[in-house]
Amino acid sequence: MMHVSKARARTNIALVKYWGKRDGALNLPAVGSISMTLSSLHTTTEVGFDTRLSEDTVVINGRPAQGRERERVCAVLDVVRQTAGAGHRAAVRTENNFPTASGLASSASGFAALAAAAARAAGLELPVSELSRLARLGSGSAPRSILGGFVELPAGVLADGSDCVPREILPPDAWDVRLLVAVNGRAEKAVGSTEGMERTKGTSPYYRQWVETHAADMQAAADAIRARGIARLGAVVESSCFKMHASMMAATPPILYWNGATVEVIRTVRDLRNAGLDAYVTIDAGPHVKVLCPAAQSSEIADRIAKVDGVERVIVERPGPGVEILT
Repeated sequence: MMHVSKARARTNIALVKYWGKRDGALNLPAVGSISMTLSSLHTTTEVGFDTRLSEDTVVINGRPAQGRERERVCAVLDVVRQTAGAGHRAAVRTENNFPTASGLASSASGFAALAAAAARAAGLELPVSELSRLARLGSGSAPRSILGGFVELPAGVLADGSDCVPREILPPDAWDVRLLVAVNGRAEKAVGSTEGMERTKGTSPYYRQWVETHAADMQAAADAIRARGIARLGAVVESSCFKMHASMMAATPPILYWNGATVEVIRTVRDLRNAGLDAYVTIDAGPHVKVLCPAAQSSEIADRIAKVDGVERVIVERPGPGVEILT
Protein backbone atom coordinates (compact mmCIF):
# COMPACT_ATOMS: atom_id res chain seq x y z
CA MET A 1 0.00 0.00 0.00
CA MET A 2 1.29 3.45 -0.92
CA HIS A 3 0.51 6.87 0.60
CA VAL A 4 1.52 9.64 -1.79
CA SER A 5 1.64 13.43 -1.55
CA LYS A 6 3.07 16.15 -3.76
CA ALA A 7 4.15 19.62 -2.63
CA ARG A 8 5.59 22.71 -4.27
CA ALA A 9 7.87 25.27 -2.64
CA ARG A 10 9.38 28.40 -4.13
CA THR A 11 12.98 29.33 -3.71
CA ASN A 12 13.80 32.30 -1.54
CA ILE A 13 16.55 34.87 -1.83
CA ALA A 14 18.14 36.24 1.33
CA LEU A 15 18.16 40.03 1.50
CA VAL A 16 20.02 39.91 4.81
CA LYS A 17 22.35 36.94 4.47
CA TYR A 18 22.94 33.83 6.53
CA TRP A 19 26.42 32.32 6.29
CA GLY A 20 27.83 29.96 8.90
CA LYS A 21 26.27 27.67 11.51
CA ARG A 22 26.12 27.65 15.28
CA ASP A 23 25.28 23.93 15.30
CA GLY A 24 26.19 21.75 12.35
CA ALA A 25 24.25 18.67 13.49
CA LEU A 26 20.95 20.58 13.75
CA ASN A 27 21.83 22.93 10.88
CA LEU A 28 21.23 25.98 13.04
CA PRO A 29 22.40 29.30 11.56
CA ALA A 30 25.02 31.43 13.26
CA VAL A 31 23.02 34.54 12.35
CA GLY A 32 19.46 35.33 11.42
CA SER A 33 18.31 36.14 7.90
CA ILE A 34 15.58 37.99 6.02
CA SER A 35 14.42 36.79 2.63
CA MET A 36 11.91 37.22 -0.14
CA THR A 37 10.09 34.11 -1.33
CA LEU A 38 9.91 34.20 -5.13
CA SER A 39 6.90 33.66 -7.34
CA SER A 40 7.98 31.28 -10.11
CA LEU A 41 11.29 29.51 -9.37
CA HIS A 42 10.16 26.37 -7.59
CA THR A 43 10.70 22.74 -6.67
CA THR A 44 7.94 20.14 -6.96
CA THR A 45 8.43 17.03 -4.84
CA GLU A 46 6.40 13.82 -4.63
CA VAL A 47 6.82 11.44 -1.71
CA GLY A 48 5.22 8.02 -1.46
CA PHE A 49 5.60 5.70 1.55
CA ASP A 50 5.25 2.14 0.29
CA THR A 51 5.16 -1.14 2.23
CA ARG A 52 6.75 -2.88 -0.77
CA LEU A 53 9.96 -0.85 -0.72
CA SER A 54 13.06 -2.23 1.00
CA GLU A 55 14.94 1.09 0.91
CA ASP A 56 14.33 4.76 0.15
CA THR A 57 14.68 5.76 -3.49
CA VAL A 58 15.46 9.37 -4.34
CA VAL A 59 15.36 10.82 -7.86
CA ILE A 60 16.35 14.48 -8.36
CA ASN A 61 15.75 16.08 -11.75
CA GLY A 62 15.49 12.66 -13.37
CA ARG A 63 18.66 11.11 -11.92
CA PRO A 64 19.15 8.90 -8.85
CA ALA A 65 20.60 10.78 -5.90
CA GLN A 66 23.85 9.46 -4.49
CA GLY A 67 26.07 9.99 -1.45
CA ARG A 68 25.55 13.03 0.74
CA GLU A 69 22.73 14.31 -1.48
CA ARG A 70 20.69 11.16 -0.80
CA GLU A 71 21.65 11.07 2.88
CA ARG A 72 20.21 14.55 3.48
CA VAL A 73 16.86 13.49 2.01
CA CYS A 74 16.79 10.24 3.99
CA ALA A 75 17.52 12.14 7.22
CA VAL A 76 14.31 14.11 6.75
CA LEU A 77 12.37 10.94 5.92
CA ASP A 78 13.72 9.23 9.06
CA VAL A 79 12.39 12.01 11.30
CA VAL A 80 9.01 11.89 9.54
CA ARG A 81 8.85 8.12 10.08
CA GLN A 82 9.80 8.50 13.73
CA THR A 83 7.18 11.21 14.27
CA ALA A 84 4.47 9.22 12.50
CA GLY A 85 5.39 5.94 14.21
CA ALA A 86 5.74 4.16 10.87
CA GLY A 87 8.70 2.43 9.28
CA HIS A 88 7.80 2.29 5.58
CA ARG A 89 10.45 3.25 3.05
CA ALA A 90 9.72 6.06 0.61
CA ALA A 91 10.00 6.84 -3.08
CA VAL A 92 10.93 10.50 -3.64
CA ARG A 93 10.88 12.33 -6.96
CA THR A 94 11.80 16.00 -7.11
CA GLU A 95 12.12 18.47 -9.98
CA ASN A 96 13.42 22.04 -10.10
CA ASN A 97 12.37 24.44 -12.84
CA PHE A 98 15.72 26.27 -12.52
CA PRO A 99 19.45 25.36 -12.32
CA THR A 100 20.48 23.27 -9.30
CA ALA A 101 23.42 23.98 -6.94
CA SER A 102 24.41 27.20 -8.69
CA GLY A 103 23.45 29.88 -6.20
CA LEU A 104 19.70 30.00 -6.81
CA ALA A 105 18.73 28.37 -3.49
CA SER A 106 17.60 25.05 -4.94
CA SER A 107 18.22 23.30 -1.61
CA ALA A 108 15.92 25.75 0.17
CA SER A 109 12.91 25.12 -2.05
CA GLY A 110 13.81 21.43 -2.35
CA PHE A 111 13.81 20.67 1.36
CA ALA A 112 10.78 22.85 2.08
CA ALA A 113 8.84 20.87 -0.54
CA LEU A 114 10.23 17.57 0.78
CA ALA A 115 9.23 18.36 4.36
CA ALA A 116 5.68 19.29 3.38
CA ALA A 117 5.15 16.34 1.01
CA ALA A 118 6.68 13.75 3.36
CA ALA A 119 4.68 14.95 6.34
CA ARG A 120 1.41 14.86 4.40
CA ALA A 121 2.18 11.44 2.88
CA ALA A 122 2.78 10.12 6.41
CA GLY A 123 -0.57 11.51 7.58
CA LEU A 124 0.93 14.31 9.69
CA GLU A 125 -0.54 17.79 10.05
CA LEU A 126 2.44 19.81 11.24
CA PRO A 127 2.61 23.47 12.28
CA VAL A 128 5.10 25.87 10.72
CA SER A 129 7.55 25.28 13.58
CA GLU A 130 7.72 21.53 12.91
CA LEU A 131 7.80 21.85 9.12
CA SER A 132 10.62 24.35 9.60
CA ARG A 133 12.56 21.90 11.77
CA LEU A 134 12.19 19.17 9.14
CA ALA A 135 13.22 21.41 6.26
CA ARG A 136 16.21 22.78 8.19
CA LEU A 137 17.66 19.26 8.51
CA GLY A 138 18.47 19.48 4.81
CA SER A 139 19.17 23.18 4.35
CA GLY A 140 19.61 26.05 6.79
CA SER A 141 17.71 28.41 4.47
CA ALA A 142 14.84 26.00 3.71
CA PRO A 143 12.60 27.13 6.62
CA ARG A 144 12.21 30.51 4.90
CA SER A 145 10.53 28.82 1.91
CA ILE A 146 7.79 27.47 4.18
CA LEU A 147 6.31 30.98 4.24
CA GLY A 148 5.60 33.48 1.48
CA GLY A 149 6.40 37.15 0.98
CA PHE A 150 9.09 38.68 3.17
CA VAL A 151 10.29 36.29 5.86
CA GLU A 152 12.52 36.61 8.91
CA LEU A 153 14.35 33.57 10.27
CA PRO A 154 15.97 34.27 13.64
CA ALA A 155 19.11 32.38 14.56
CA GLY A 156 17.66 31.60 17.97
CA VAL A 157 19.61 30.88 21.11
CA LEU A 158 18.14 27.61 22.37
CA ALA A 159 20.29 24.52 21.94
CA ASP A 160 17.49 22.45 20.40
CA GLY A 161 16.71 25.09 17.76
CA SER A 162 13.07 25.40 18.81
CA ASP A 163 13.27 29.20 18.59
CA CYS A 164 14.69 29.14 15.05
CA VAL A 165 11.26 29.42 13.41
CA PRO A 166 10.41 31.61 10.37
CA ARG A 167 7.90 34.44 10.69
CA GLU A 168 6.27 36.65 8.12
CA ILE A 169 7.22 40.32 7.91
CA LEU A 170 4.94 41.16 4.96
CA PRO A 171 2.65 38.87 2.92
CA PRO A 172 3.30 38.44 -0.83
CA ASP A 173 0.80 41.04 -2.04
CA ALA A 174 1.69 43.77 0.48
CA TRP A 175 4.52 45.44 -1.48
CA ASP A 176 4.78 45.77 -5.26
CA VAL A 177 8.49 45.15 -5.77
CA ARG A 178 10.46 42.89 -8.08
CA LEU A 179 13.60 40.81 -7.77
CA LEU A 180 15.36 40.41 -11.10
CA VAL A 181 17.48 37.27 -11.40
CA ALA A 182 20.35 37.70 -13.86
CA VAL A 183 21.28 34.11 -14.72
CA ASN A 184 24.87 33.94 -15.98
CA GLY A 185 25.86 30.28 -15.75
CA ARG A 186 24.48 26.80 -15.19
CA ALA A 187 27.48 24.92 -13.83
CA GLU A 188 27.34 23.60 -10.29
CA LYS A 189 29.52 25.61 -7.92
CA ALA A 190 32.95 24.20 -7.13
CA VAL A 191 32.63 24.89 -3.39
CA GLY A 192 29.33 23.84 -1.83
CA SER A 193 27.63 26.15 0.64
CA THR A 194 28.26 23.93 3.67
CA GLU A 195 31.97 23.62 2.88
CA GLY A 196 32.18 27.33 2.13
CA MET A 197 30.55 28.27 5.42
CA GLU A 198 32.89 26.10 7.46
CA ARG A 199 35.97 27.38 5.68
CA THR A 200 34.89 31.00 6.12
CA LYS A 201 34.04 30.54 9.78
CA GLY A 202 37.29 28.72 10.49
CA THR A 203 39.78 30.82 8.54
CA SER A 204 38.45 34.26 7.57
CA PRO A 205 39.66 37.17 9.73
CA TYR A 206 36.48 39.04 8.77
CA TYR A 207 34.01 36.39 9.94
CA ARG A 208 33.66 37.66 13.53
CA GLN A 209 32.90 41.17 12.31
CA TRP A 210 30.31 39.73 9.93
CA VAL A 211 28.50 38.12 12.86
CA GLU A 212 28.87 41.12 15.18
CA THR A 213 27.32 43.59 12.72
CA HIS A 214 24.45 41.31 11.74
CA ALA A 215 21.81 42.21 14.34
CA ALA A 216 21.81 45.85 13.23
CA ASP A 217 21.31 44.77 9.60
CA MET A 218 18.39 42.54 10.58
CA GLN A 219 16.62 45.34 12.44
CA ALA A 220 17.24 47.93 9.73
CA ALA A 221 15.99 45.62 6.97
CA ALA A 222 12.85 44.58 8.85
CA ASP A 223 12.00 48.22 9.57
CA ALA A 224 12.56 49.18 5.92
CA ILE A 225 10.33 46.35 4.67
CA ARG A 226 7.49 47.32 7.00
CA ALA A 227 7.86 50.94 5.85
CA ARG A 228 8.04 49.88 2.16
CA GLY A 229 11.25 51.89 1.88
CA ILE A 230 13.16 50.44 -1.04
CA ALA A 231 16.17 52.78 -0.83
CA ARG A 232 16.52 52.07 2.89
CA LEU A 233 16.20 48.34 2.31
CA GLY A 234 18.50 48.38 -0.70
CA ALA A 235 21.32 49.94 1.28
CA VAL A 236 21.15 47.18 3.88
CA VAL A 237 20.81 44.47 1.22
CA GLU A 238 24.00 45.54 -0.55
CA SER A 239 25.92 45.97 2.69
CA SER A 240 24.96 42.49 3.90
CA CYS A 241 25.82 40.94 0.55
CA PHE A 242 29.26 42.48 0.20
CA LYS A 243 30.21 41.85 3.82
CA MET A 244 29.38 38.17 3.37
CA HIS A 245 31.38 37.87 0.14
CA ALA A 246 34.31 39.83 1.60
CA SER A 247 34.50 37.34 4.46
CA MET A 248 34.48 34.45 1.97
CA MET A 249 37.18 36.01 -0.18
CA ALA A 250 39.38 36.42 2.91
CA ALA A 251 39.11 32.72 3.79
CA THR A 252 42.03 30.32 3.30
CA PRO A 253 41.98 29.31 0.52
CA PRO A 254 39.77 32.14 -0.78
CA ILE A 255 36.22 31.42 -1.94
CA LEU A 256 35.02 33.31 -5.01
CA TYR A 257 31.63 32.46 -6.50
CA TRP A 258 31.59 35.36 -8.97
CA ASN A 259 32.46 35.40 -12.66
CA GLY A 260 33.01 38.27 -15.09
CA ALA A 261 29.31 38.75 -15.75
CA THR A 262 28.69 39.04 -12.00
CA VAL A 263 30.99 42.05 -11.80
CA GLU A 264 29.57 43.66 -14.93
CA VAL A 265 26.00 43.38 -13.64
CA ILE A 266 27.08 45.02 -10.38
CA ARG A 267 28.62 47.88 -12.38
CA THR A 268 25.52 48.21 -14.55
CA VAL A 269 23.25 48.42 -11.52
CA ARG A 270 25.41 51.14 -10.00
CA ASP A 271 25.21 53.08 -13.28
CA LEU A 272 21.44 52.73 -13.26
CA ARG A 273 21.26 53.98 -9.69
CA ASN A 274 23.46 56.94 -10.54
CA ALA A 275 20.96 57.70 -13.30
CA GLY A 276 18.15 57.90 -10.76
CA LEU A 277 16.71 54.38 -10.72
CA ASP A 278 16.15 52.33 -7.55
CA ALA A 279 18.17 49.16 -8.17
CA TYR A 280 20.12 47.18 -5.56
CA VAL A 281 22.14 43.98 -5.94
CA THR A 282 22.44 40.85 -3.86
CA ILE A 283 24.44 37.70 -4.63
CA ASP A 284 24.38 34.30 -2.97
CA ALA A 285 26.81 31.39 -3.18
CA GLY A 286 26.96 31.45 -6.96
CA PRO A 287 27.55 33.85 -9.86
CA HIS A 288 23.97 35.01 -10.45
CA VAL A 289 23.06 38.55 -9.47
CA LYS A 290 19.65 39.41 -8.07
CA VAL A 291 18.44 43.00 -8.35
CA LEU A 292 15.80 44.45 -6.03
CA CYS A 293 13.74 47.24 -7.61
CA PRO A 294 10.25 48.79 -7.71
CA ALA A 295 7.79 47.09 -10.04
CA ALA A 296 7.36 50.28 -12.08
CA GLN A 297 11.08 50.33 -12.96
CA SER A 298 11.59 46.61 -13.43
CA SER A 299 11.20 46.46 -17.23
CA GLU A 300 13.76 49.20 -17.87
CA ILE A 301 16.24 47.72 -15.41
CA ALA A 302 15.76 44.17 -16.72
CA ASP A 303 16.36 45.34 -20.31
CA ARG A 304 19.66 46.96 -19.34
CA ILE A 305 20.86 43.96 -17.35
CA ALA A 306 19.94 41.55 -20.16
CA LYS A 307 22.40 43.35 -22.44
CA VAL A 308 25.38 42.62 -20.17
CA ASP A 309 27.79 40.19 -21.82
CA GLY A 310 27.45 36.76 -20.21
CA VAL A 311 23.90 37.19 -18.92
CA GLU A 312 21.85 34.35 -20.39
CA ARG A 313 18.45 35.60 -19.28
CA VAL A 314 16.76 37.79 -16.71
CA ILE A 315 13.91 36.31 -14.69
CA VAL A 316 11.48 38.82 -13.23
CA GLU A 317 10.19 37.68 -9.84
CA ARG A 318 7.65 39.15 -7.47
CA PRO A 319 7.01 38.12 -3.84
CA GLY A 320 5.48 34.65 -3.94
CA PRO A 321 3.53 32.24 -1.75
CA GLY A 322 4.71 29.73 0.82
CA VAL A 323 4.80 25.97 0.43
CA GLU A 324 1.72 24.40 -1.17
CA ILE A 325 0.30 20.87 -1.00
CA LEU A 326 -0.71 19.83 -4.53
CA THR A 327 -1.99 16.32 -3.82
